[in-house]
Amino acid sequence: MEKVIAKSGISGSTLKLIAIFTMLIDHIAATVILQMINNGIGGQTLIDIYWVMRSIGRMAFPVFCFLLVEGFKYTHSREKYAARMFIFALISEIPFDLAINNTVLEFKSNNVFFTLLLGLLAITVLDWLKSVDKIEKASSAVKWFFVTLIRCIVMVSVVLVMMIIAEFVLCCDYGAAGVGCIVMMYLLSSNRDVAFAVAVILLGLFSGTIEFFALFMLIPLRYYNGKRGISLKYVFYAFYPVHLFVLYLICRLAMAAVHT
Repeated sequence: MEKVIAKSGISGSTLKLIAIFTMLIDHIAATVILQMINNGIGGQTLIDIYWVMRSIGRMAFPVFCFLLVEGFKYTHSREKYAARMFIFALISEIPFDLAINNTVLEFKSNNVFFTLLLGLLAITVLDWLKSVDKIEKASSAVKWFFVTLIRCIVMVSVVLVMMIIAEFVLCCDYGAAGVGCIVMMYLLSSNRDVAFAVAVILLGLFSGTIEFFALFMLIPLRYYNGKRGISLKYVFYAFYPVHLFVLYLICRLAMAAVHT
């Protein structure tokens, strides 16, 4: 009987936990630490800590984008995948606004689930366009050229529309650059290191050079074994709104303590 050897390395669930942890560090800085700074607590030392924590937090979003593309390739139902993301985008909006914008609900900035959803919709359409009406079936070189040209135009248009919605309509976290990050990871998925690096560079160019800190995630990504690992299907979905609401409560309690 042939012996089965388990593939060593880092699983998708481990990458997800790393992303969740770095996201938590980032959001603690963006809420609790920032509130302390705004109230004159901690001085320059706390400001330095704030920027260190925000830099660590830059590693989270590209990993979630990478895992989204991985999930897209292997999910049994892309429709349910998108629906689940949309539902949690709605659920997360009030906790996001409370924690980040200090208001119950506003529409000038929206949570990252909307960004991930728009990226997912973009690559879903791209994947469909790649699969329909195989170009090699075209009866002539001229027809092949025009079919290819039209398909490319439609692909670019779809991506641009999703980026415009992210940036100017929904104004969601990471905006157009976030959608572009997901699309690049999908298009270059045959080489995940290159895909991740290009996506992070894109984020850095459009969202600020601090995003380049995410390139450190190439180290654990190098050891990714392509396995899902332990089932964490709803951990991120639930953790995102819950931890934002908890951070909001901490900020409120801290403010109450300062003013007593």
